[in-house]
Amino acid sequence: MLVGVPKEIKNQESRVGLTPASVKELVLRGHQVVVQKNAGVAIGLSDAMYEGAGATIVEEASEIFARAEMIVKVKEPQPEECAMLRKRQILYTYLHLAPDPEQTKALVESGAVCIAYETITGANGGLPLLAPMSEVAGRMSIQAGAAHLEKSKGGMGLLLGGVPGVAPGHIAIIGAGVVGTNALQMAVGIGARVTILDKNIDRLRQLDLVYGNRISTMFSNAHSIEEAVLDADLVIGGVLVPGAAAPKLVTKAMIARMKPGAVVVDVAIDQGGCFETSHATTHEKPTYVVDGVVHYCVANMPGAVARTSTFALNNATIGHAVALADKGWQKALKANPHLKNGLNVCLGHVTYEAVAHGLGYTYVDADTLLG
Repeated sequence: MLVGVPKEIKNQESRVGLTPASVKELVLRGHQVVVQKNAGVAIGLSDAMYEGAGATIVEEASEIFARAEMIVKVKEPQPEECAMLRKRQILYTYLHLAPDPEQTKALVESGAVCIAYETITGANGGLPLLAPMSEVAGRMSIQAGAAHLEKSKGGMGLLLGGVPGVAPGHIAIIGAGVVGTNALQMAVGIGARVTILDKNIDRLRQLDLVYGNRISTMFSNAHSIEEAVLDADLVIGGVLVPGAAAPKLVTKAMIARMKPGAVVVDVAIDQGGCFETSHATTHEKPTYVVDGVVHYCVANMPGAVARTSTFALNNATIGHAVALADKGWQKALKANPHLKNGLNVCLGHVTYEAVAHGLGYTYVDADTLLG
C-alpha cells in the first residue's frame, strides 16, 4: 500500500502522523510511504531521517492526497484537506466529529473511509489511541491552569501549591478517567488541595486507596459539581462520552458565581466541551474571560508538547496502521472489532451511531459495508 503523511496545517500544530521509526515499520513490510517536505522538522524529525527510514519526500500535500491509498494524520482534516480526499481512500486520524457538522458533511461527500483514533476500542476496555493524548492533556491541564492563575495572565494571582503559612489553592477535577487521573497526579505533586468527581464509585475508591487523605473524592451530580466548582480556584473538565458530544456539566450560572480570576481548563473541548461557556481556542490565543473567569479551551493541547505527543501517539497508532496497510481496510476491520469501532464515515455513510444520531444522519452499520 502507498501511505501518505501530509504536514499538519491546523493552527500551531507541529505533531506528525508517522515518525521515522513508524515509517520503517511499514517499509520493512513492503509498503511505500510518501511524506510531505518538513512535515516533522518542527519537532526535530528531519526529511533526511524520513528518507533514511525509506520514505520518499514530496513538496506538496496535494501530491500526497492524489497518490496515497491511506492518509495518516494527527488532527482532523481541514476544509482544504477534506476537498482533496477521494472515494475509498483511507483516512486514519483523530476526527472528533460529534461537535463538527461541517467536517462530517465534507467527509460524507468525499466517499472516503474515515477511521477515527478516538473511537477505536481496546481488548481490555478503554480507548487506547485516545489515551496517550489524554495523558498528555491531563498533565498539561494543571500547568496551563497554574500559569493562567498568575495575575499577568488574567488570573487571581494565586500559587496553587501555596507556601508555608499560606493555604494552597483548590483544584476541582471533573472526571476520573485518563485525563482526570493524570491531572490528579500533577495536582497532588504541586501540593494543591484537590477534589476529584466521577459517577463511578469503584474508580473513586481506587483513587482513595492510592492517594488517601491527600485528595477528596466526590460522587458526581449537579449538586456536588456546583459545590466543588464554586469553591475551586482551578477547575479541570475531563469528561468523555466516546464519540459523542461532551455533556455540559458546568452551567453559565455556575461560572458567573465562581471566584473572580478563577481558571477553567476544558480538556473535553475536542468533543464540544463540558462547560456551557466553552468555545475552542488556539495556542496562539488560548484564553478568553467570561464573568471574570479565565477559560482555557485549546482544542489541541498536546500540540504544545508536540515531540512528546508524536512519539506517544505513534506507539498507540502504528499497530493498526500496519494492519490496514497489510490487509486493506475491509479485511482489517473484519478481523478486528476494536479497529472496526473506529470507522466513523465510510463511502458516504455515517457508521458511528453517536455521531449519526447527534448530527441527524441515518446510521449505517459498518458490517454492511465490509463486503
